Amino acid sequence: MGSPSHDLSAVAHSHVFADAGQGARQRALGAVVLLTLATMAVELAAGWWTGSLALLADGWHMGTHAFALGGGWLAYKLSARAGARHAFGGWKIEVLAAYTSGLALLAVALWLVVDAAARLLEPRAVDWNAAMVVAVLGLLVNLGSAWLLMRGQAQGQARHDHHDHHDQQGHDHHHHHGHRHHDHNYDAAFLHVLADALTSVLAIVALAGGLWFGWAWLDPAVALVGAVVIARWSFGVLGGSARALVDATQDPALLAHIRSAIESDGDARVADLHVWQVGGSAWSAALAVVADRPRAPAEYRARLGGITALRHVTVEVHRCPGCGG
Repeated sequence: MGSPSHDLSAVAHSHVFADAGQGARQRALGAVVLLTLATMAVELAAGWWTGSLALLADGWHMGTHAFALGGGWLAYKLSARAGARHAFGGWKIEVLAAYTSGLALLAVALWLVVDAAARLLEPRAVDWNAAMVVAVLGLLVNLGSAWLLMRGQAQGQARHDHHDHHDQQGHDHHHHHGHRHHDHNYDAAFLHVLADALTSVLAIVALAGGLWFGWAWLDPAVALVGAVVIARWSFGVLGGSARALVDATQDPALLAHIRSAIESDGDARVADLHVWQVGGSAWSAALAVVADRPRAPAEYRARLGGITALRHVTVEVHRCPGCGG
């Protein structure tokens, strides 16, 4: 006996929650990875040749960032291929990449502290002129990378906003909950580039001090300053991505809007509500509704249609215990 044939189109939907602008961000990140790898090779070779710790630090730092940025790019690819085995798409892969990037940043900061302390105790000769040329080159590459990422973000946001505009036109509802897009993976990549730029600036300062004033101690000293700043950034990346990994990114305004929409008839009450993030600008909700005169779940779900950030909604309906009707 065959199974009954049902039309599931009204309730079936995709579990891929990537926003419309992810492609632009992914392309920009890929270009930055290639640029970072090339610059890393030049800086490491020059740092070894000239004996500059600041330049070696910048090169190794750029190397860890190339690894982290490459992981971020790969996370986008894996996320896009997420299939049925991923209950709510592959967004957590991107968040995990961001968390890994934060750990890489912290490891770089610790390495800088150890190496700078050793250099303060045992100074070495540095070819200031050659090291300065490469440090300036590194800074220019970092600024170019930052520009590429900002342009990718702007293009992605424009496409995301255009997509949202068309989505809103398709709804008959007048309420719209605007939620800021948050791509942890891309944010972490941008922080890596900023950290690279910072270490390049500090390397230039250290090399200038050694070249003009003979302050050899400045080379490891600025590496220590850079380590402190990079460590602070890493804690920020780790904190934000860790909250997303354990589904602790609830938006109070979104929760209030969901309750308000469901309880708008004066009868229904939201007895239980769970909201969690499933994409950079996508959220899922599961709620239990209690009412004296309960309606079909589809009707309550339709009340949330104007909240475009909600991409997956499950509604459970109960009649009020002890109520008549």
